[in-house]
Amino acid sequence: MNKILLALLIVSGLTGPLAASDLFDRSNLAAWCIVPFDARNRSSEERAEMVAKLGIHRIAYDWRAKHVPEFEREIVAYQKHGIEFFAFWGVQDDALRLFEKYKLHPQLWIMMKGTGETQEARIKSAAKGLQPILAKAKAIGSRVGIYNHGGWGGEPVNMVAVCEYLKKNRGADNIGIVCNLHHGHTHLDRLPKALEAMKPWLLCFNLNGMDIDGEAKGRKILPLGVGTQDVKVLRQIRASSYSGPIGILNHTQEDAEGPLLDNLDGLQWLMPQLDEQAPGAKPKYRTWRERKK
Repeated sequence: MNKILLALLIVSGLTGPLAASDLFDRSNLAAWCIVPFDARNRSSEERAEMVAKLGIHRIAYDWRAKHVPEFEREIVAYQKHGIEFFAFWGVQDDALRLFEKYKLHPQLWIMMKGTGETQEARIKSAAKGLQPILAKAKAIGSRVGIYNHGGWGGEPVNMVAVCEYLKKNRGADNIGIVCNLHHGHTHLDRLPKALEAMKPWLLCFNLNGMDIDGEAKGRKILPLGVGTQDVKVLRQIRASSYSGPIGILNHTQEDAEGPLLDNLDGLQWLMPQLDEQAPGAKPKYRTWRERKK
């Protein structure tokens, strides 16, 4: 776009989606699914060094039982490399104590489950299950993000309904939604509508290469730029005026640096196309090969 025209639009406040031009900038990205999904099995220090080298300054921390003794080392390593301990998978008392000790307030990413014969009953049961977690998060100044992971609890309309119920009936002011494209292949046909409903609650939006019915076709985890719907989806996210953090996914059994680099390269290749500009050469992916049909 002509620079003079862009400046006039900014001054006039008429930029619309252009106001989100920094949405996909590396400074707004968070690395996700890089701890138990790493063939290198990096230490806390090695992981922090790797992510910092990529120019990413946030990590959403997923873990397994073997990582519990390393929680404090992880925090210290992030601080050393200027990385924000942005989010934590689930709830774990040792971690909560450390967050309080180090005055950290990461988002807690939680799956929800609703039970009952009616939609109202499922909403109430899901809200009830989240209330103890909300209280623990509140005590350390954190927010809880409902994490879509398939099923009833992963449907945008249900996540929004539970957020609204908790705010209206329980006064919850630290509840929100974490949207994951790799668990949302079936949402593509209604993504703009879902984004509009979720936007007041969105805490983070995690990207992934996207195909129509991708999961059913064995293409659940794709690097950005590989999916046939990627330009369309990124345009929809930008047009929604969502302005929060964006997650970049590993979630493979490769060396975690490879998929992160593939996604960063893919994102850079896609960006000009959002404004109908010609992209450069398509990235040579390190960890992805198209299967022969």
